[in-house]
Amino acid sequence: MEFNGVLRRRRMVRHFTTEPVDPAAAERIIAAGLRAPSAGYSQGYALVVLESERERARLWATHSPPGEGGWSPDVQEGIRKAPLLIAVLASKDVYLNRYAQADKGWTDRDEARWPVPYWYVDAGAVAVLLLLACVDEGLGALLFGIVPDDIAGFRKEFGVPDSHDLVGCVAIGHEDPAAPRRDLSARRRDRSELVHRGGW
Repeated sequence: MEFNGVLRRRRMVRHFTTEPVDPAAAERIIAAGLRAPSAGYSQGYALVVLESERERARLWATHSPPGEGGWSPDVQEGIRKAPLLIAVLASKDVYLNRYAQADKGWTDRDEARWPVPYWYVDAGAVAVLLLLACVDEGLGALLFGIVPDDIAGFRKEFGVPDSHDLVGCVAIGHEDPAAPRRDLSARRRDRSELVHRGGW
């Protein structure tokens, strides 16, 4: 698919079928995510890939449904059918260590040197590439977060070290063609509100 077509078709899917994702497609999606840029080529991101029904059930067992205004019961059911889940993690320590190396010119790991936490920025780039790769494979995807109260349970269940923070999860699968589609076009902000040429 042409890149512009991928961009136009990218949207968050909340209703999946149980049809499995082709393993070769899953590997291509993962490979695409790992092509994300990273500050200093630190590559301080990691993926936890959950493919089996048992693995996915373990994630959902640690995940509380979002509160008021969150997922309705039918959306929860639709999302939980996704046959592939990829958790995206970021490690601040990897970046602080990398920039304390001689070729970067810093001699310490002072977090104050960073104007923004690039470990999260770069993990976000991984998530976006996963989403775009799903469209290219003819699949649907949803990026969703884990509420703070559930993160400790996620860490324990999947053995995630304290050095890595969960940024979000990507649910991947075949979109349910019978499910209603949300039309968010009325909520799209005008370009003039988002793009400031030559200054704000």
